[in-house]
Order: sequence, then structure tokens, then C-alpha cells
Amino acid sequence: MKKIAFIFSLWISVMGSLVHAQNTTVTSGTNLVQFSGVVLDQDSLTPIPFVSILIKGTNRGTVTNYYGFFSLVVNPGDELQFFSINHKNRVYKIADTLKQKYYYALQVLTKDTIELKAVDVYPWPSREDFRRAFLALDLKDTDFERAERNMNKETLTYLERTQGNDAAANYKVAMQNYYTKVYTSGQSPSIKLLDPIAWANFIDAWRKGKYSKKKN
Repeated sequence: MKKIAFIFSLWISVMGSLVHAQNTTVTSGTNLVQFSGVVLDQDSLTPIPFVSILIKGTNRGTVTNYYGFFSLVVNPGDELQFFSINHKNRVYKIADTLKQKYYYALQVLTKDTIELKAVDVYPWPSREDFRRAFLALDLKDTDFERAERNMNKETLTYLERTQGNDAAANYKVAMQNYYTKVYTSGQSPSIKLLDPIAWANFIDAWRKGKYSKKKN
């Protein structure tokens, strides 16, 4: 009989704890709020993606998506902590008097400037290597002699004939041809007698012998 009474009392205590837990869950669940919002940058007012949001004092939270949107379930009175690499951390206090089930807000973060220490980059790994390279310098030529070599007529002529246009010049030529094509659409194309680029291409092709007769 003692053993049956002990088992019965144990069963009553377990059931009482389960009922109390269920009542506590229901009571706390009735006060939950679906909190949603967007995190924006203070300067540009653009959404900030991948911002970590944590409910203070808990291990629950979420992360904003690519458009800065977030949504999570909170209790009235909770504090939300916002963490971003490029911005200062912020804390948002949810009012403990909220009665609605859905709440929306905009959170603005301020950019944080991080000043890194100066890094000196040397072309030599050690002072001994710098010393050897410094003693091996050939300073026989003067600046005038080096300038004369760089301005040599043969070198400049070779560069003039072999060096092509850069990206900006090629883009300009392509855009001019496109505008000319659009401007003369539906009519005879214009003659490029006054086009310096066309003349330069003609002279260059003539120098290279593209217009000479081929021998049989």
C-alpha cells in the first residue's frame, strides 16, 4: 500500500508540473508579437543586408535578407541588438505596452569608420638586401642622358607604328562610327574627307604597304 501511495503521489506531482508548464506557455504565447522591419543606412537610406539581430539576454535572433528586411517573434519589453560590420551597433527597445500581434518599424544604422594602423611596405625583405641593392646602383647616367634615350627618334617612330590605340580611343572611334551610322540611316553614308582618324588609318595602311600591288 505504501508503494502504491508513493506512485500515486508522484504521478499527481508530475501531472501538476505539466499542467503548470502548459499554462505558462499559453500565457506567455498570448503576449507574443510578430516584429518586422527594414534596416537602413543613415546616409544613403539604402537597405543594409545581412545585419545580425539578437534578442538581448537570449540566444534567439535573425539576419536581414538582401533587401534589409527581417521578421521575428518577440515579447513586449524585449531589447533587440543590431550588429553590422560597417555600422555602429544599435539597441531597439520594444514597448512593454504593446497589445497588437503585429508590429513594424524602420531601424537606421550609422556607418562606423575604422582607422587601421599604417603599414610600411618595403621592396626589400631585410636591411641587408637593401644595402646590397643600394650599393649596386648604377648612377653613371644623368637624368639628361636618360631623357635623350627615351626621346630617341627611332624609338618614338617604332612606338608610333606599332603601338595601338588605348581603350578610350577605341571606344571613341566605335561611338563615332555608330553615331555616323545612325545619323545617315536611310541615306547615303557621309564621306570622311575631314576625319583625322580615317586619314591616320589610311596613312598607316599606306606605310605598311597594304595598298601596293601584289606580285604574281
